[in-house]
Amino acid sequence: MSALAALSSPGLGNGYQPGQAVLLLSAYRELTGRELLPFLPVELPPLAAARELYFAPFAVLSHDAGEDPVFTYANLTAQILFAMPWREIVGLPSRYSAEPLVREERQRFLEAVSRQGYIDDYRGVRIGRDGSRFEIARATVWNLPGSGSNPVGQAACFSEWTLLAR
Repeated sequence: MSALAALSSPGLGNGYQPGQAVLLLSAYRELTGRELLPFLPVELPPLAAARELYFAPFAVLSHDAGEDPVFTYANLTAQILFAMPWREIVGLPSRYSAEPLVREERQRFLEAVSRQGYIDDYRGVRIGRDGSRFEIARATVWNLPGSGSNPVGQAACFSEWTLLAR
């Protein structure tokens, strides 16, 4: 389990996980040249930016760079879509977000992101803990920089999804 998984759900008491939020926002800006929260000033204090990211009307998730990556962040929209509260989704191997038949395709895609830095316009079917299925569209997936040239993980955001029949 990652260090972030041990932290409590983002809230006022822990500043909505500002360290992770700043990493997500700054890496997105650096790699894509765009703002993840374009409706807010760039110089927003970390606590305010972290709160806005947590309650954003689009899904944002990240996972670490382990051999079997685990989720390290999921905003409220992502938690609702995947039908898992923070304590269940954070620390869960991210491969479980895809159906077994598409996990190999997902792995090839993540390797491409690792090489290129980020990819826009990803589309794929995901599955929630409750068995619900949904197709995401126009997702952006990007690397989260660490020390040197090794990323500490990857993140994804998407605002388009379609619920599918079970």
